[in-house]
Amino acid sequence: MAGSSTTWPSGSVARLNRQASRQAEVALAAYASLPEKSRGRRVPEAPAPDRNAFQRDRDRIVHSTAFRRLVYKTQVFLNHEGDLFRTRLTHSLEVAQLARSMARGLRLHEDLVEALALAHDLGHTPFGHAGQDALDACMKSHGGFEHNLQSLRVVDVLEQRYPDFDGLNLSFETREGILKHCSARVARHMESLEPGGVAHRFVAGYQPSLEAQLCNLADEIAYNAHDVDDGVRSGLITLSQLMSLRLVRHFHDEAVRDHPGLPGMGRRRLLSEVLRRMLSAQVHDLMATTRARLARARPADAWQARQGPALVAFSPSMRESITELKRFLFRALYRHDQVVAQTQRGKTVVHELFEVYAAQPAEMPAEYAQRSDVHRAAADYVAGMTDRFAMREHERLTGRRLFG
Repeated sequence: MAGSSTTWPSGSVARLNRQASRQAEVALAAYASLPEKSRGRRVPEAPAPDRNAFQRDRDRIVHSTAFRRLVYKTQVFLNHEGDLFRTRLTHSLEVAQLARSMARGLRLHEDLVEALALAHDLGHTPFGHAGQDALDACMKSHGGFEHNLQSLRVVDVLEQRYPDFDGLNLSFETREGILKHCSARVARHMESLEPGGVAHRFVAGYQPSLEAQLCNLADEIAYNAHDVDDGVRSGLITLSQLMSLRLVRHFHDEAVRDHPGLPGMGRRRLLSEVLRRMLSAQVHDLMATTRARLARARPADAWQARQGPALVAFSPSMRESITELKRFLFRALYRHDQVVAQTQRGKTVVHELFEVYAAQPAEMPAEYAQRSDVHRAAADYVAGMTDRFAMREHERLTGRRLFG
């Protein structure tokens, strides 16, 4: 009736939302992670009335300071080198899109997959892997530095948004999935601090959740494709070079066969079509291979799916083609003289910033300068910087400008 309204008691609203959430999850497979079976948060919180635990994690990640900073952090090409190259933020969004789409097809929990995809690079330094290598070298005598551990540190400790806890207080399943890699030494140390916690699987030898396995491979699909795209866009690699790769040659020839006029429409359109087909083929291969493995293993629930070998995987032939592509990118793009020259400058910036802050903590903001472990404080501060802030801060402290 026009002009009429209905007022719902808050308890009824919460109950209806929970019912809708359960109905949406009926379609999930038995082996999917379920928020109602979550191991919870380090600091207990009342459930949200209108979001499951994984949705809440995702929302906290999106609203975090570390997530916003990803827009000015290097993927391959430094942020100032061009407006169209991928950054850590656009990469994370591409991973989330791919992972969520595949999760739906595999009947895994999309919200957990999305949270993991959006959080997986939160701990990355400025200047990409070069920055991480430099910071790890600086921290060699002080516990080392690894960006997966730093991503977990960001969500557990470094984000300062809530009155009742440090970090974002994410659910166990999201925290565990963020920790993609971990050495045996570090895992044992983490296990001593948090028995049965997020590093326990590295000690006990079982797999991450299927959602985490899926996100890890979605990350690989995304960065291989967009590094090819950005590499060609930059002029550092060419389509003719890429034609030596079986994966590229196959889908180039297929695209031209289906659209004979495509080569005359310009390099950009041709490459986009080849990459689109490559992405689709990898997605379909992963889903078909994973479905076959799940059918053989027949896991009764999410925990049983984590025993034994990983169940989310590419076929051997696709894995071989992807490995060939990765080797090409390493040789032709990541080790290209121009990329190496820029990343070497990035390493210098990171190294010299760390040295200044470790020797002169007062140059850092008070929340870092006042910490007892000055080296870890300096690493945390530098790791959180964007490329452009690190450049400006380095110039301020040293009087030298390393980038044009």
